Amino acid sequence: MNDRSVAPPPEHVPEESAAHGTQRRLSGRSLQLVTAVALAFSAYQLTVAAFHPLSSLVTRSLHVGFLLTITFLLYPALKRADKLTRISIGDGVLAILAFALGTYHWIFEAELIQRSGDPSTADLVVGTALVVLVFEAARRLLGVALPIVCGGFLLYGMFGEYLPGVLEHRGYGFDQIVNQLALGTEGLFGIPTLVSATYIFLFILFGSFLEHAGMINLFNSLALGTVGHTKGGPAKVAVLSSGLMGTISGSGVANVLTTGQFTIPLMKRFGYSGVFAGAVEATASMGGQVMPPVMGAVAFIMAENLDVPYTEIVKAAVVPAILYYLTVFWMVHLEAGRKGLTGIPKEECPNPFKAIREQWYLILPLMILVGMLFNGFTPMFSGMVGLSLTAVLILGAALAARVSGTAFRYVFWIALGLACATMLEWGVHALLVVIAALVAAACFVSGARESLQVMKMSLADGARQALPVGVACSIVGVIIGILTLTGAASSFAGFILTVGETSLFLSLLLTMLVCLILGMGIPTIPNYIITSAIAAPALLKLGVPLIVSHMFVFYFGIMADLTPPVALAAFAASSIAKEPGLKIGMKAVQIAIAGFVVPYMAVYDPAIMLQGNPSVLAVTYVLLKAVLAIALWGGASIGYFWAPLNVLERVLATAAAASLVVALPLTDQVGFAMATAFIIAHWLRKRRQPCHSA
Repeated sequence: MNDRSVAPPPEHVPEESAAHGTQRRLSGRSLQLVTAVALAFSAYQLTVAAFHPLSSLVTRSLHVGFLLTITFLLYPALKRADKLTRISIGDGVLAILAFALGTYHWIFEAELIQRSGDPSTADLVVGTALVVLVFEAARRLLGVALPIVCGGFLLYGMFGEYLPGVLEHRGYGFDQIVNQLALGTEGLFGIPTLVSATYIFLFILFGSFLEHAGMINLFNSLALGTVGHTKGGPAKVAVLSSGLMGTISGSGVANVLTTGQFTIPLMKRFGYSGVFAGAVEATASMGGQVMPPVMGAVAFIMAENLDVPYTEIVKAAVVPAILYYLTVFWMVHLEAGRKGLTGIPKEECPNPFKAIREQWYLILPLMILVGMLFNGFTPMFSGMVGLSLTAVLILGAALAARVSGTAFRYVFWIALGLACATMLEWGVHALLVVIAALVAAACFVSGARESLQVMKMSLADGARQALPVGVACSIVGVIIGILTLTGAASSFAGFILTVGETSLFLSLLLTMLVCLILGMGIPTIPNYIITSAIAAPALLKLGVPLIVSHMFVFYFGIMADLTPPVALAAFAASSIAKEPGLKIGMKAVQIAIAGFVVPYMAVYDPAIMLQGNPSVLAVTYVLLKAVLAIALWGGASIGYFWAPLNVLERVLATAAAASLVVALPLTDQVGFAMATAFIIAHWLRKRRQPCHSA
């Protein structure tokens, strides 16, 4: 290969990320301590998933205890360089205190039940300390924005009785607020924490295992081999690999920091600007939160909130996710045409079929996971099975490589498959026995011990990756607890309902703005929880279907991570692209235009989210209409279609796309007519100017 050859994707990406605080760079015994605690956290979560040994409240409190412990060990209070290489004594004490407080509900479970609603002095001290530690952990890990917002709600709960008008509440004592937030299941240990302690952790661990097993390499090889040689291939590789990565990782920022380490330099090397490269990666990575089957943590919280099967959320997300990635793909194609960018030489691209032949087994757990989810199994059981099978494959592949002779390897895999099949009779416990046997064998087989290290790092990294999600779920419980206690959500919902009496569109616009404003530094999970509590019920009363109303605020929570001034995904990409995060965020908004349009289309035509039992014809029609609108919007935004667009053509394309989105009488007909006029006029002008052909 020449000097422009495609470098292989990195095997491991450093955990440090400005988007989720600044981690200590530990080594020696400090690193061993953090790794040991992370392994204990993963072991605890796997025990909970497999055996359900504890009550729901105790499961949540120990989960939060582990989250706080690892956060204080990994993230310093101040970002001074001399504090980043060791664990300070103060943080060590805080970590021990946090874990001890997390065990309080376990040790005194019976007593807490007996005096429910009448907390003792010890209860109040422990509860207050827990609230303070959760706020401090969130500040270190997620920045100051979310603690400030949650602190505002906390102050409202304490002093809202002195506010004027509709904001006033009847007043609550300190003991009532602490009891609500830290001693029951309405605050820190609410539904978001329950979901984090069950579904979310398992799926994060599942993604971590697949990443360490080589799934990133497989995804990148598939993307390079299929679209790398096409026009603008490097950017299309970024879109495809990030979309594939999104099927196993629901974290947009983590997606940027894994696939982006490979795709952003690749795009820059082949002619894309650093700003555009960073924006493409950020936009494609954030789409992973709506990409089935795993999606983001919000999808699990939504299913729990709405009390619907997770598959219903997946069904609603499928078409919008396809449209989202189609938009990004189309935008990079047009940008490549506008700048005359070529693809990667085909001889430098890997063979996708060879990649599948060599690593096909990595796809099996994902396929089984999808099959189980769509056949009625719970996400927790499906995730546990998928995770266990991934572990079996990692260990089995390492042992099979040491078996001489192809025939013996076939016998080994058949025997292993039959052993795993006992799961049908004995459940996931049979898989755990198989894993234990494989671990024991790997300890004594020379060359297979590396697989044990992969398992260890997968467990430890999975626990670390769960920190931002888990801490966000815990602190946002403050908002839920206060809203539940005071009933304040009804005030904002009433305002939206009043606006909606005159215009549903204005209500949607107001809700979108609230999501985007809250998203200025607040992650998607708390953003969704806040807006779903105060806005989604109002949209439901205005006639928007239940899942569509929640998906509406979910989508704009995701868009907030791309929208300046505080665009977490854009700033994560800026560290790799070496370009200002603000510029990347502005370009990402342009690229992700469908993310702003599709939710509105879903409200006016729920068939796009497969709601209301639509016919195949209805879904096909709305899908074709959306694709045409996206194509026109992309051309108008980039200024290129088959050739560069003039001002009149861009205006016509924008008007046609807008007409196709607005669900008013005759707007579809007007939109199709304008789109036809645009396509014919542009094609004729392009024929007269062959030098501009794509």
